[in-house]
Amino acid sequence: TLPEKKMVFKGLVTNKEDTNKLMLTPLIRYPLPGGSALVTFEKAKVAQRIIAAKEHVVELSYGEELEEHDRCRVQVQAAPVELLLPSTLEMGLARSSRSILVSDLPSLGISDESLLDKLELFFSKTKNGGGEVESREFLDDSSQVVLTFAEDGVAEPLIARGRIQVLIGKGKYELKISPCMNGDITSLQLQPCCCPRTVLLSGIPPVLGQESMRDTLEIHFQKASRGGGEVDALAYVPAGWWGVAVFTEDVALP
Repeated sequence: TLPEKKMVFKGLVTNKEDTNKLMLTPLIRYPLPGGSALVTFEKAKVAQRIIAAKEHVVELSYGEELEEHDRCRVQVQAAPVELLLPSTLEMGLARSSRSILVSDLPSLGISDESLLDKLELFFSKTKNGGGEVESREFLDDSSQVVLTFAEDGVAEPLIARGRIQVLIGKGKYELKISPCMNGDITSLQLQPCCCPRTVLLSGIPPVLGQESMRDTLEIHFQKASRGGGEVDALAYVPAGWWGVAVFTEDVALP
């Protein structure tokens, strides 16, 4: 079963006027059950070699001089990591009649909440072309604020002005006022994709502590004699636990 996907949409900020672009950034969370690990290698060919072997016997007593009958080994299974990625997206966009998008905010060295207070104070005054502010919030991962007014007829004149001089503290700053667009996904098609450099290991018994098992797995799969190679990242979840791995865009060389 492939994991549920949460899609995050961000406005593409540019210096050009009248742009209508959206940037889609998938946030992929992969559930990791207990007794498993994810190993990401620097080279995709190493991961594919590990997957092709399917089963691996891992030595648990590296660095110790033991007789053969005293050595401890475990057998783990290797499999590809499959994710669902968006291939086609359709959205319906609607312009909010009561909200504005405020950008080009200055860096004043104050908290976000203090800046929101100052913006609300300015835009709640009718002499500034504003009105009662119903809500205010920063957009995630951006320096833009959405202000929503309690009544219709306030947002449109501000948007028509385009830019406005705003008194914040002892200084005046020119802020950009844009329409606020609300969007709903009308169609989303996903396609399966295998992570080229990451391997899922399963069937790992709880015979070592979490850190010791993690180190043991990394030592084993870095050995060229075992078919491995340089390990870029490794996440291990002990039996009885659950973990979540977050996947981002792969920019490594093949």
